[in-house]
Amino acid sequence: MNTDGTGRRDPDRLIRRAGVRGDPDRDQHFLVDDRVLDRIPSYLSRETDTSHLLEIGGGTGALTDRLLALGDRVTVVERDADLAAFLREEFAEEVESGRLTVLEGDALSVELPDFSACVSNLPYGISSEIAFRLLPRGKPLVLMFQFEFAERMAADPGTSEYGRLSVGAQHYADVELVERVPREAFAPAPAVESAVVRTAPRDPEYTVADESFFFDFVKALFTQRRKTVRNAIRNTTHISGISDGSAVVEAAPEELLAKRPGSLTPGEFAALTNLAAEYR
Repeated sequence: MNTDGTGRRDPDRLIRRAGVRGDPDRDQHFLVDDRVLDRIPSYLSRETDTSHLLEIGGGTGALTDRLLALGDRVTVVERDADLAAFLREEFAEEVESGRLTVLEGDALSVELPDFSACVSNLPYGISSEIAFRLLPRGKPLVLMFQFEFAERMAADPGTSEYGRLSVGAQHYADVELVERVPREAFAPAPAVESAVVRTAPRDPEYTVADESFFFDFVKALFTQRRKTVRNAIRNTTHISGISDGSAVVEAAPEELLAKRPGSLTPGEFAALTNLAAEYR
């Protein structure tokens, strides 16, 4: 095992030993900045249960190495068969001891274990799908995304970045953008900057009778984000599935109808959703 002098595996040496090069066409950008790699696991709070850490997209194992130093057990999901084989070889001792499990397959369809927290440099092309597969599990997450995606995920109501992604993510957890990561931290460098997001799971301060309808309703109103909520409800019944938009408007509070979708809090969306559900 070649390390960087601190006992950690050197990311550039891992790439050379694996005999691979990142492929932007396959959404492969290997994180090679040691300082960023060392910081990412530290964004888990001190109270986090690290008994079983999950990593999506193990690549050549630079982050896997850091997670093994932190957690009791690690499960890494890797869709590339050659990289999955390399991880089993590179970390043969950890695999043999049962501390590391390598799952070869697509993270969108493979059966995920009952992990205690997830720390990952995600494939950016499936960021949204992965995030909303993980968030409902109610576990702490530290995830790398494209910067603009991360910014929208953590955005506050009333900002230009706030949208359906913000409402959806914040329905499940408190979301915080904790670090902006430059393109040069990766090999090959992606076309955009990246960012690390930390989520702390919690129950929302509101209730929705039908979560699926809640997300559909939020999606519908954000297609009309420059309109008032009053007009957005009336104009998007074909998306939301509401049978009588005018009836919803008649029943809704004026202070919410006069706002625009981008200024509604998740709780206000929930209140409107519960009211609108009566008119489906």
